[in-house]
Amino acid sequence: MGETRDVLAEIRRDLENYVGKRVRVRANKGRRRIVEREGTLEKTYPNLFVIRLDEQYQNRRVSYTYADLLTAMVEVSVFTDKEPKKLQYSASSAS
Repeated sequence: MGETRDVLAEIRRDLENYVGKRVRVRANKGRRRIVEREGTLEKTYPNLFVIRLDEQYQNRRVSYTYADLLTAMVEVSVFTDKEPKKLQYSASSAS
């Protein structure tokens, strides 16, 4: 249990470095429905993070938990200078 909590804390610290950066989110909504959107990582909170979607979505905000990233229900790619960098996490990455 403590190991999972450590991984979630690591994910949060990692995402805090990308606040204000452009991201692409790929979310599994179940029943083979995958939603892919782009926006800006707006804020991180103790249990979730918020992404402000692009104007085509009327500046909506969506939030996901760090556990969503850990279980791969949500994938986040951060746009860097060259190509989007996909952030990947696993329960065994707490070392």
